[in-house]
Amino acid sequence: MKLIEVNDNITKKEFLEVPKILYKDDKNWICPLDVEIDGTFNPKNNSCFNFGEAIRWILKDESGKLIGRIAAFYDNRKKNHCYIPSGNIGFFECINNQEYANMLFDKAQEWLKSKGLEAMDGSTNFGENLFNWGVLVDGFEPQEIGMQYNFPYYKELFENYGFKDYFKQYSYRKVMAEKWPERQYKMAKFIASRPEYTYEHFTFANKNKYINDLVDTYNTVWADFHDDYTPLKFEEINKMFDEIKTFLVEDFVWFVYTNGKPIGMVIVLPDVNQIIKKLKNGKLTLWNKLKFAYLLKYSKTMNRARIVMTGVVPEFQSKGVIAGLFYYLINSLEKHNYKQLELAWTGDYNPNVLGIYDNIGAFLAKTHITYKYIFDKNFEFKRFTNERGHKSRRKTDE
Repeated sequence: MKLIEVNDNITKKEFLEVPKILYKDDKNWICPLDVEIDGTFNPKNNSCFNFGEAIRWILKDESGKLIGRIAAFYDNRKKNHCYIPSGNIGFFECINNQEYANMLFDKAQEWLKSKGLEAMDGSTNFGENLFNWGVLVDGFEPQEIGMQYNFPYYKELFENYGFKDYFKQYSYRKVMAEKWPERQYKMAKFIASRPEYTYEHFTFANKNKYINDLVDTYNTVWADFHDDYTPLKFEEINKMFDEIKTFLVEDFVWFVYTNGKPIGMVIVLPDVNQIIKKLKNGKLTLWNKLKFAYLLKYSKTMNRARIVMTGVVPEFQSKGVIAGLFYYLINSLEKHNYKQLELAWTGDYNPNVLGIYDNIGAFLAKTHITYKYIFDKNFEFKRFTNERGHKSRRKTDE
């Protein structure tokens, strides 16, 4: 076996090729765009490099055939959010062989130890947890935009190495043709009509205003709710909206205001994976660009969407304004003839939101797990609960 660091154009290309080789006969796998993966590991594109580092390796067998890959990374803004200083691994791919998987995990652990980390979470993304986060353990089907897909045996590869279930991520789905519960729908319509609240959807003509509102709302909501939180910045979200401009539907992004102040939002993306899967090998060749543009404009291919973010500032969370946001969102989805809506993945530590999903008639479609591996076998493992105080012992000791 040969473990090779990714450090030149040849190994960068081989890193991209690993999943294309492994999943070539898997009809559920949708090849991500090469530019998306390259961008994650490009300091010019990914602001996380301002606060940390990333490294990648590929694994080859004796004949030189690609059989695995892994990335390790850390972000100094996040490493102490947990009760033990933690780095991350991601973009893990491997044939069904525990010995080879262990080689990849060992290499990542060795590097993270050298950076002063004491644990590693996986499989994750070098960025926010909105996209490509967790190991898929149930719901092996073509995934929506930003959702991680992997072979079923990855669960065993992780757990046999010693990774433990840090938290589960549940993704619920609502079929639009199924009637919404009448009581909830009437309540949503009533709240949406209350004069103290106004609802607006995003427009590119007023992009700066809405991105500022998004950033303000997100930072207010998540600072109160989530310990494992990094503040969003205008520049990051502005860049993201520019990148998704070709397929973003303006009235799939809604805000609610009171006295001109944003107090809640819901952000939905069309499932562009339904088009990407028709492109060849994730490469944006001229032909693929033309094909993508054509399908985006004329095809009826995209008929499902995914909520990537939703939230209401604390003082209005009991006012029902989230129902008003959903009322306008549902009308927009129906207007555009969308058939399915996947709700933002929610951790098993958040039963209130999971209860809301049940109440609107959504069903559990798939489950991912974020694993944690602690380097010191004598250190106590704790599952993530999002309770206050679930932070680094070092900060507590201070």
